[in-house]
Amino acid sequence: MQQPARVFIVPGLGNSGPDHWQTYFERQRPDFTRILQREWDAPDRAEWVATLEQALAGADLSQVVLVAHSLGCVTVAHWAGQYGHRIKGALLVAPSDVETAHYAAFPTTGFGPMPLARLPFPSKMVFSQNDEWATPARARQFAEAWGSELIDLGNAGHINAASGYGAWPAGLALLAELG
Repeated sequence: MQQPARVFIVPGLGNSGPDHWQTYFERQRPDFTRILQREWDAPDRAEWVATLEQALAGADLSQVVLVAHSLGCVTVAHWAGQYGHRIKGALLVAPSDVETAHYAAFPTTGFGPMPLARLPFPSKMVFSQNDEWATPARARQFAEAWGSELIDLGNAGHINAASGYGAWPAGLALLAELG
């Protein structure tokens, strides 16, 4: 009998607020674990990656599924490049392009250039046609580089609470396909 997946939520800048789909996932599934960063508004890549690695210490990595949003997706890609762990999979939603001018307004450290190495585990990458944080062309480039299955939600903004993505049953269904 196969073990159920152990799900870790990897938020982006500012953490995911009370109306964000990641928070709804947590409410619906109290066994999901949110990765808590020390600094949400001025993130440092080395610290975020180390925090992710520490959170997974002791877990059966073959049963781990990561659920990342925005800068959390970039963190997962950097983490995979640094540690090369083979996990069960990752759901990467609305990865933000750290090479855009948007990031000039945020004091982020070390996230660029955008990591484009193939991920050593299965992944699904969900993107939007009108996401202000990454163009469709860049989203496709990330998915191709990472080896991710690409899922286009159409005009869905940044796929967050501001875009109307609170309770997101379709997202939970995508997650279920991974684990």
